Amino acid sequence: MANVAVIGAQWGDEGKGKVVDWLASRADVVVRFQGGHNAGHTLVVGNQVYKLSLLPSGVVNGKLGVIGNGVVIDPEALLGEIDRVRSQGLAVTPANLRIAENAALILPLHPALDRARETARGEHKIGTTGRGIGPAYEDKVARRAIRVADLAEPETLSHKLDELLLHYNTLLAGLGVETFEKQKLLDHLLALAPKILPFAEPLWLRMDELRRAGKRILFEGAQAVMLDVDHGTYPFVTSSNTVAATAASGSGLGPSAVGFVLGIAKAYTTRVGSGPFPTELHDATGQLLGDRGQEFGTVTGRRRRCGWFDAALVRQGVKVGGVHGLALTKLDVLDGLPELKICTGYRIEGALVRHLPAAPGAQAKAAPEYEVMEGWSASTRGARSWADLPAQAVKYVRRIEELVEAPVTLLSTSPEREDTILMKDPFEG
Repeated sequence: MANVAVIGAQWGDEGKGKVVDWLASRADVVVRFQGGHNAGHTLVVGNQVYKLSLLPSGVVNGKLGVIGNGVVIDPEALLGEIDRVRSQGLAVTPANLRIAENAALILPLHPALDRARETARGEHKIGTTGRGIGPAYEDKVARRAIRVADLAEPETLSHKLDELLLHYNTLLAGLGVETFEKQKLLDHLLALAPKILPFAEPLWLRMDELRRAGKRILFEGAQAVMLDVDHGTYPFVTSSNTVAATAASGSGLGPSAVGFVLGIAKAYTTRVGSGPFPTELHDATGQLLGDRGQEFGTVTGRRRRCGWFDAALVRQGVKVGGVHGLALTKLDVLDGLPELKICTGYRIEGALVRHLPAAPGAQAKAAPEYEVMEGWSASTRGARSWADLPAQAVKYVRRIEELVEAPVTLLSTSPEREDTILMKDPFEG
């Protein structure tokens, strides 16, 4: 049996929550390996709706959930999320949730700087969630981060806060924002310590034991390939590497343990926040996709921008992300549209290219080249086999496979877990 890594193949919000939940029911452990509480997965199980940001989706299925060292953790947000799902009847204890002791923490000064810098950008905003993810990753790279293990050492916390505040208070004062007092921050962290430390451990040891025992491991990615800090539409990206290769480094396992990589893509395209979006629709069709797809960010609440399926973008995500197969979601949102368009490449100053270039100026000039397909009038919602799909819907899916150069191994036709068509079991490798 193979392990499985799930990553977004577009700009995020592709419906990973449902797919991960469906896979988690068959896994032994679910691992978050990057990002922070800027990610959001909505899980619909029966009459219950769970909105998760930091907790691995496995907690909904009674499986072991793991938050890896590649994640930046806001301890208050994590504890608040634990309390929220407990109120919905889920048990979250150190028995079913483990946290890497070397994961970096998000402190109150991180979102303060995040929001202040975004305000200072004015009309050039990146579209950050303002939750401190970027500044926390900056501290990690600059070797001044406070990590989970540091909560057990008050002297270490005190020394590290001196260094942090020298850096942050200078920046905050320059931006005209209120600065922070060391003692208040220290007291805050010491109060959180006994609530967080029972979940902490040297996670690499447990992950090695799980792998050796042949347990099924599901790696749960956040955001998506085109938001990767290296490979995405920079600078309109997140602050971590979102590709499947990070599943290994972000959890303490070797790269051979990652296994089958499942990329998630919508049957159309959406994006939250700023940045290039060649196939974006500003007309009634774009409004229709947003309304039908209930396109509001789980974390931000902001309405997502909507457009036609961008096969050139997904093909790029497949190549960079190491995707072996696609899970195509929200096919039912396209029901009844007389005509569908698929972007096969871009015109940039007259030249045809099949990928988004790295330069922001070229990205902004990319005009989509479309292939037009006939739509379908019959409903695909709730379909659970190929036989349930209209012929034109099948043609649409098959054409996507050809253009992105990857097979569609799973097809989702509603938010419900059971409304899924499986062509290949990712756990079979």
